[in-house]
Amino acid sequence: MFYPIYRARRIRGKEVFRNMVRETSLSAHDLIYPMFSAFGTGIKKEISSMPGIYQQSIENIVEEAQEAYELGVPAVILFGIPEQKDAMGSDAYSDTGIIQETIRALKKNVPNLAVITDVCMCEYTDHGHCGVIKNGDVDNDETLELLAKEALSHARAGADMVAPSDMMDGRVAAIRESLDNNGYKEIPVMSYAVKYASGYYGPFREAAESTPQFGDRRSYQMDPANRLEAIREARMDVEEGADILMVKPGLPYLDIVREVRNEFNLPLAVYNVSGEYSMVKAAASNGWIDEDRVIMETMLSFKRAGADLILTYHAKEVAKLLKKGYEAANKDRCGCGCR
Repeated sequence: MFYPIYRARRIRGKEVFRNMVRETSLSAHDLIYPMFSAFGTGIKKEISSMPGIYQQSIENIVEEAQEAYELGVPAVILFGIPEQKDAMGSDAYSDTGIIQETIRALKKNVPNLAVITDVCMCEYTDHGHCGVIKNGDVDNDETLELLAKEALSHARAGADMVAPSDMMDGRVAAIRESLDNNGYKEIPVMSYAVKYASGYYGPFREAAESTPQFGDRRSYQMDPANRLEAIREARMDVEEGADILMVKPGLPYLDIVREVRNEFNLPLAVYNVSGEYSMVKAAASNGWIDEDRVIMETMLSFKRAGADLILTYHAKEVAKLLKKGYEAANKDRCGCGCR
């Protein structure tokens, strides 16, 4: 079809038609809000590189989680900042650890909110790596035992879903076996199946206080240059019993999101990571971009690439924009979308 017989602007010209033929939809139900729970009371410390995001003590976590839930965000994912760290990350699997206590508080006070927990060791180890260190590197198989203990402790505390982010080989199978053998067959596993060794994680490491004290994480996180490896990683997690797959980061890896979507029929999540969030905030604070519009375009890009779920620090902002209506977020623009 060619102009003048086909005129694309016939449909674009009216809001009602644009809404009717929109190919990609976005809902607050697609969102998961990451939160950082810190040991202590009266804590609400803004993360300098992530405006609007805080390290918070449990009572403040509960308050903000309630706010997010009332906006329509159905789930949070928790990261912990413990009172003390040690070589084995013992707070990660303690029944009275920071995350375990946060889970209990959330399930008591916001019972219908889905509580997902990050399962990893990096926030809890004094060396900042994602497992047990032997000979200068993370020992894969010994770390699996601790990850399984951590996931089980989260389930016992009342978590609705666990999400291993460590990138150890075999961790989904180890966690699935531990949960099943201890009466938690109903707890789903959302696997960080495809997690790249990325420079986009910098602000998160400030937020979670998880910067490695030596070396880096390239021996267990993926090389950004690799595409086929992503499919192998995802397939391994599917075979080990993952219920949801995840790609992390998001924007630099939309091609990988589409590859995983095309290859597997499990639900697919994408993590709109801290560096992506911080860049939007920095550009908006300088007046270089229309923040609301860029946020919504970013979310739609994830959905268009094939993601079902989006972990994003923008979750509350997106939910508010969706409540106003998508077109309202683009008001004062002409039909072509400009100012």
